[in-house]
Amino acid sequence: MEKQMTELEFTAKLRQAGARVFIVGGWVRDLLRHVPAHDKDYMVAGMEEQVFEELFPQAQRVGRAFPVYLVEIDGQHVEVAFARKERKEGTGYRGFAVDYSRDVTLAEDLYRRDTTMNSMAMELPGGEIFDPYGGRQDVEQGIIRPVSPHFAEDPVRALRAARQAAEFRFTLVAETKEAMAACRQELAAEPAERLFQELKRALQTPRPSVFFAALQETNLLAVTFPELAALIGKIQPEAFHPEGDAFVHTLLVLDTVAKETDSPLARFCGLVHDLGKGETPTEMLPHHYDHELRGLDVLKKWNQRMTLPKKWLQAGLFVIEQHMRAPRLTKPGKIVELLLQVAASPLNIAEFQAVIRADHHGLPCYLEDAPGILACLQQVNGGQAPKHLRGAEIGAWVRSRQVKCYQDYDAAKLGKQRYKDQ
Repeated sequence: MEKQMTELEFTAKLRQAGARVFIVGGWVRDLLRHVPAHDKDYMVAGMEEQVFEELFPQAQRVGRAFPVYLVEIDGQHVEVAFARKERKEGTGYRGFAVDYSRDVTLAEDLYRRDTTMNSMAMELPGGEIFDPYGGRQDVEQGIIRPVSPHFAEDPVRALRAARQAAEFRFTLVAETKEAMAACRQELAAEPAERLFQELKRALQTPRPSVFFAALQETNLLAVTFPELAALIGKIQPEAFHPEGDAFVHTLLVLDTVAKETDSPLARFCGLVHDLGKGETPTEMLPHHYDHELRGLDVLKKWNQRMTLPKKWLQAGLFVIEQHMRAPRLTKPGKIVELLLQVAASPLNIAEFQAVIRADHHGLPCYLEDAPGILACLQQVNGGQAPKHLRGAEIGAWVRSRQVKCYQDYDAAKLGKQRYKDQ
């Protein structure tokens, strides 16, 4: 069995060949934040690519425009990039001329990065931290600040800054907001896949609303997530929604769901549940009749523009269709039907509960007790039907028994409650 190369051995080989070796980016930032640091990214300066490949013949080159290699260190495949500087010549994140010669310095490499907290490096093997642009102080103060005008050269950095504000609970300073706003034109032309990746990560942060609010404040929401921007200014009945318009309501629901569950699926459903309100005619406001139907079309168009995971699309459509109906159901047959639909949907019952509870500030009794009721309903199957029944008759029998199961469950609970009240 081939011996695994350690970080110390990797570093020693490079230094003996005259190169310098650094850990860069988020790992250093998280080390200074005193949180678990993940995914070490290495950077090599002062070396030609040919020499690196001779030293590490098993390394796999994965970078196209500039050298990035996958190297196995301490049993993990990690990325090793060459120090580089960039000059913007085109549009988007690929419109760069790149220089990765051995003459590129550490400071030049760090200068091209997005924010100061991501522009620090730790040299190996000694562990000295290089911080030429004040990243350590910005981490201590909890602020996000661009390193240089290079920030706006990759427009998705604007989304990344908004997402990191939500993730780290850091503040976007005025300088950063200006740099984000400058990304608007190019951001509108970015591949939808890049926007989706930041959306996905934003939904996993402690307060996802910060991400969308930051995009709105910097005039970027309309070119990245126009379906959400359309909710702004769509007033609602004050008696039910004293918080304000449909956009503010959506962000409140999103954060409330996020407090209850880490599920990105449930959080996405909270985000999209009221999309149809963005299409409400002005003359109808503050009411939003049939916004559930309009919302289905909006989410389908979103999916055409930015292909969503199949489960996200299915669950989002389900919640849009059911979020107003679920709290109002009283007929046993309709309640049974909805609970079985939840069980068949990509959402589990806890995720569905989280969205409805956040939207309506509570749950109807049947939905509060849904796990127990569902367990009862799912015990009924066609194999239990009388032998003389055929085809559709078996389905009708199953449904009648399920309704009876719910009624018995409901009656038993009501009886227990009366007993408690006596």
